[in-house]
Amino acid sequence: MLLVMHDQAGAGAPDNFQRLWTPHRMAYIKGENKPTGTGPGDGCPFDAIPKMADEDGLVVARGETVYAVLNLYPYNSGHLMVVPYRHVSDYDELEHAEMAELGEFTQKAVRALRKASGAQGFNVGMNLGHVAGAGIAAHLHQHVVPRWGGDTNFMPVVAQTKVLPQLLRDTRQLLADAWD
Repeated sequence: MLLVMHDQAGAGAPDNFQRLWTPHRMAYIKGENKPTGTGPGDGCPFDAIPKMADEDGLVVARGETVYAVLNLYPYNSGHLMVVPYRHVSDYDELEHAEMAELGEFTQKAVRALRKASGAQGFNVGMNLGHVAGAGIAAHLHQHVVPRWGGDTNFMPVVAQTKVLPQLLRDTRQLLADAWD
């Protein structure tokens, strides 16, 4: 069940709802600073960030093939991304050295976030392609989002809903058949 509030008393009237305001995310919602195309010269921020000073680009650490950068539009404090320098869009395009260092940097990110913020858990992953939720699908990046007790997600908590388009058994079979 979703609750909808109608503003019958006028804007700003007390209504017993607590609100979290995140105006910094409006730039993300509007698509500001998104790449204009799919190539490395098409305005990709992940190509521009390594050319900046660490402080200006929010770069946490630099490696040989990847770097770690804070997310400009974070889901939680400390939300960072591990990004290959090379402009690739898909996981299967990564070279072995990039894949290895991406994994190593993800480990270091988890350790650093635990040490710096006492994170109790993490969401780690990639959204590959626009349909999978990638905000910048043209340049692969792995999210490391720190989590704490009481930090919740809207769909399972309020709506008591998980969206699964296929039976797990069918999904398992498709993946098993496709596995090399």
